[in-house]
Amino acid sequence: MPPIEKWIDSHCHLDAPEFAGDRDAVARRAQAAGVVGIVVPAITAATFADTLAMRNRYGAHLAFGLHPIYIDQHRDAHLAELANWLTREQPVAVGEIGLDFYVPELDADRQVAIFEAQLKLARDFDLPVIVHIRRSQDQVLKYLRKWQVRGGIAHAFNGSRQQADEFIKLGFKLGFGGAMTYSGSQRIRKLAAELPLDAIVLETDAPDIAPSWLDLPGQPRGRNEPAELPRIAAVLAELRQTDLATIAAATRTNTLAALPALAS
Repeated sequence: MPPIEKWIDSHCHLDAPEFAGDRDAVARRAQAAGVVGIVVPAITAATFADTLAMRNRYGAHLAFGLHPIYIDQHRDAHLAELANWLTREQPVAVGEIGLDFYVPELDADRQVAIFEAQLKLARDFDLPVIVHIRRSQDQVLKYLRKWQVRGGIAHAFNGSRQQADEFIKLGFKLGFGGAMTYSGSQRIRKLAAELPLDAIVLETDAPDIAPSWLDLPGQPRGRNEPAELPRIAAVLAELRQTDLATIAAATRTNTLAALPALAS
């Protein structure tokens, strides 16, 4: 049998309720697939303890943050709570944070205020950030330049080449996952093929952003999970016309560069 490559899933919501029924089995499948590291970013203060449980039970790497999609749930007091968790639990990043201008009913001004407050925390704690950038790449770049954090990962990158280059200049790696596996995702696939390999990290965003083989016509979209990462990586290898071992080694190195605490 060919050797199993080693992978890091740089973005997986293993604590999500979608995994409640079989989370242990999901973790076993990931391990069997060669996934040696999983980064689990929190989304609300109410889920910080659930996120922590992923490290205690599965050895996952953690990030704590307040996700923009849940802006209506975030309170100013949650920022102080976040600071306490950052102090006590020593995560690998502040995340998942950022801006989401795809959902029109989300309060944009409140998103910016919470995002800036978290960037200040990241700077104060000298931590990288994992940023959500849906329909907000330029605005996120604006605030990253303002607060000058120590880099991190632009999650689920789907912007332009120019925007990609700007994130890279700021010390960020760009996350690619299930969206890259769809033949119709031409811009994402072109970026995956042409960006410098040292700018790319792999992620599943499980249970979300299912790859194409879990999204079959006439059937409910399947649940994504970290065991899908090697097959997602194979798509990246094909797009770049290289071998899987090269992709595995490079994306592990890149993730460690983006989130240095992973190495310890």
